[in-house]
Amino acid sequence: MLDERTRKQLLDIADLSIRQGLETGRPLALNINDLPETLREQGASFVTLKIDGELRGCIGTLQAYQALGQDVAEHAFAAAFQDPRFPPLRVEEYPALDIHISVLQAPEPIPCHTEAELLEQLQPGKDGLILEDGPRRATFLPSVWESLPDKHDFVQQLKLKAGIPLDHWSPGMRCMRYGVEEFGGHVAA
Repeated sequence: MLDERTRKQLLDIADLSIRQGLETGRPLALNINDLPETLREQGASFVTLKIDGELRGCIGTLQAYQALGQDVAEHAFAAAFQDPRFPPLRVEEYPALDIHISVLQAPEPIPCHTEAELLEQLQPGKDGLILEDGPRRATFLPSVWESLPDKHDFVQQLKLKAGIPLDHWSPGMRCMRYGVEEFGGHVAA
């Protein structure tokens, strides 16, 4: 669990990276050595941006490979300016921006041989889910349960996102769950 101070520091980093992007076209350059120890430790994050409750960008990683503070700075910039589903964030949108950060726990395999076994084990509202079948891979953060509360619908939509046919299940299908610590809100000023 991250304390309130650490959460605020991460939100400030995300906000500064987005503002830096609006001003210069580049993400915030952090000196990792200047960060508190908690933010220097490796961490995996997703940064989700919303305007009026609607998705405006979401970028992240499932595996920790760099300092958490750097991870959040890069993903905030990418969510604002590089999410291929949206045009780059405009200055006039910034005041309405809500920033949400999800710090991921390490994914754990879900032992299952059928979709029914997977559905039995899923915990709505709690589990983030990764589906992999060969080169196809996709994830939904736990927050997606808010719009897809039915387990079957959740898995079907994730299959669509991964490009996996809805009626498909193979012996090579891999399923992993992860938890997140999510926080954020309207921090733009």
